[in-house]
Amino acid sequence: MGAKLASRARGGRRGKNTMSEINVTPLVDVMLVLLVIFMITAPLMTAGVSVDLPKTKAKAISDQDNVPLEISLDAKGNIYIGDTKMTEEQMLAKLQALAVETTERRVYIRADQRLDYGKVVSLMASVNALGFNRIALITDPAASQKK
Repeated sequence: MGAKLASRARGGRRGKNTMSEINVTPLVDVMLVLLVIFMITAPLMTAGVSVDLPKTKAKAISDQDNVPLEISLDAKGNIYIGDTKMTEEQMLAKLQALAVETTERRVYIRADQRLDYGKVVSLMASVNALGFNRIALITDPAASQKK
């Protein structure tokens, strides 16, 4: 009986009080769905050329470089800068034009693992001969994480 008296002393019935709290559960649900969608689609937007990268235990490259130049070699030996397919001569001309501005730009080389090693080394030597010293080979770190 003491609980009923205490309830009446505080203002009577509970149903008349207004709710002044925000229900954040729907907001959290929507944010989690958006996060999952972003996590699934973000990796699909990174590379335009399909390349089967070799698996390594190397550390990932930091994102300290502003705009790296990405050169891809597919399994057939075709050369791409970004998503643009070009011949080796066109690639060297473009790199030579970029080297006039700066050679401090990082160059990422993505080469298919089925490609001849000599082709990759030849490309690296050509890029280095133009003055680009910050050359990195891109690999797929998924194999080292599974073990």
